[in-house]
Amino acid sequence: MTVPETRQVRGEGSPATGSADGGLGGAELLAWGHLSVAALEQRRAEIDALNVFPVPDSDTGTNLLATMRAAVAEAQRLPSGTDGERGRSAAHPVAAALARGATAGARGNSGIIVSQVLRGIADATVDTGLTEQTYRAALARAAALVRGSLSDPVEGTILTVLDRAGAAAHRCTEPGLAAVVRAGADAAARALADTRDQLAVLRDAGVVDAGARGLLVLLDGLVTVVTGETPVRAEYRAAELRMPSARPESAQRYEVMYRIDGARADLAAELRSRLAALGDSVVVAADGAGGWSAHVHCADAGAAVEAGLAVGRPVAIRIEHLIEDSEHGDGGTAGHGGPRADGAVVTEVREAANSRQVHDRAARRISGRLGEPADRGVLAVASGAGAAALFEAGGAVVLNAEQTLESAVLLAAIRQLPHREVLVLPNGALPAHELVAVGAAARDAHRDVLLLPSASLVQGLAALAVHDRARIAVDDAFTMSEAAASTRWGALRRARGRALTMVGTCAPGDGLGLVGHDVVVIDRDTRAAGQTLLDRMLGLGGELVTLLVGADAPDGLAGDLAGHIGAEFPGVEVTVYAGGQQGDLIQIGVE
Repeated sequence: MTVPETRQVRGEGSPATGSADGGLGGAELLAWGHLSVAALEQRRAEIDALNVFPVPDSDTGTNLLATMRAAVAEAQRLPSGTDGERGRSAAHPVAAALARGATAGARGNSGIIVSQVLRGIADATVDTGLTEQTYRAALARAAALVRGSLSDPVEGTILTVLDRAGAAAHRCTEPGLAAVVRAGADAAARALADTRDQLAVLRDAGVVDAGARGLLVLLDGLVTVVTGETPVRAEYRAAELRMPSARPESAQRYEVMYRIDGARADLAAELRSRLAALGDSVVVAADGAGGWSAHVHCADAGAAVEAGLAVGRPVAIRIEHLIEDSEHGDGGTAGHGGPRADGAVVTEVREAANSRQVHDRAARRISGRLGEPADRGVLAVASGAGAAALFEAGGAVVLNAEQTLESAVLLAAIRQLPHREVLVLPNGALPAHELVAVGAAARDAHRDVLLLPSASLVQGLAALAVHDRARIAVDDAFTMSEAAASTRWGALRRARGRALTMVGTCAPGDGLGLVGHDVVVIDRDTRAAGQTLLDRMLGLGGELVTLLVGADAPDGLAGDLAGHIGAEFPGVEVTVYAGGQQGDLIQIGVE
């Protein structure tokens, strides 16, 4: 096979000052993290377009970028320190923080795999900086960690490329870290070109492995940090997707990810086995500090979460719809970084939104700064006059959801915004699979639409609070998504009828306390139910509580709950807003 020409460009970076004595320190590793983020931003679209394995959902570049951003954010939280008389920050704390952040913030199986590469570096630099010897050890350790985290390793992917990079670094006889990192990166580039012929699905699509392309970005970034020279690689353009004639049909409909903190290390294999019995693309990886991240593609998302409950307490649960359409579409992508939506559903939503009746219904339900000129707008779905006013005050256009919201109405509302970029806060108004279809139908050559993971009004308000138009869209969406995800939410309701819940049977009129969508408290006294719910939510920690008061909340209920927080959890700040929403007497957000 002909390998694309590779050359070095000088002047693109500054050589690491610490490489001659003791290897790279923490400052250089953090610089590498920043450089990797910048490079992935530039290559994100290219890597997304290569993504056909394990599912062609066109999000590998987006996932790797989000993962590395989380890694760098964690490393930046470290207090400044020094490494002896050299005056440089120590390598291991920074490397360990990068690994923790990447594992906790990993997106997709490619993100978890890259987190293990960072953990390999952390494990190899416990006693010293990153030297030629420790870099060889780091790549070998990373390869072992990656294979150990997978239920079914597949060759011709990022695994093979990582192996080749490690082997080349081990064989390199030229002294010095610069020679070893160059050898590893160049071998990875050659191995990347070979993946096109090693895996059938890549050969059918005419592309190289997307995850391996992202790994090469990181390895090249280290070359730049060490040598001050930037390797120039071929741009691997996505070929026209040629679907194989005997393509197997997949029954996996969901991508499920979550984190487990503080679980026993010996239970990782058990979790991996449980998830493998449910689906494929299974990764269970540790961050080296007692935390794990789990990933699976499966048909039963609930069973995947229950598998985590069997070994610990899953947190930061992410469930995305993965329906692969073999008959419709333009190669099947659902837009930038979005999960695949069923083509028939997308077409149905798109055609419904084209009707004049749906267009008019959407127009009547929109309020806020619709005509304000800006490249980016935020569309928030909200019920209740008070909640709508809060979102409008934050600069969002509001789509009223007092009545049942239809997918076509949301799509029509997005189309009526004049902005080139639209961030959507659905706030729990539609199920995930309908949101995926709306997102796929809304994106076109003139508009980029990002649907953010806000499952409640309080999560949407938390996300809007950090919205910043001065940032680029992907950064803004990432920051808002992180704010929503870090806000635990619950609700206080009255039972409308007799029903069986996970904590017992409720009767009409009972007070119900929910965390997310799960009932965790039943009490005949609504106020007592609210107090118990707050005790459970704040028992996990929290600094700020938001109480969004519903239309049917009894007089004084919000004040009683706020007083309970002040008495039982001194120091916790409480903010009370009149939301006016139906259903929830009180919606609770804990940050």
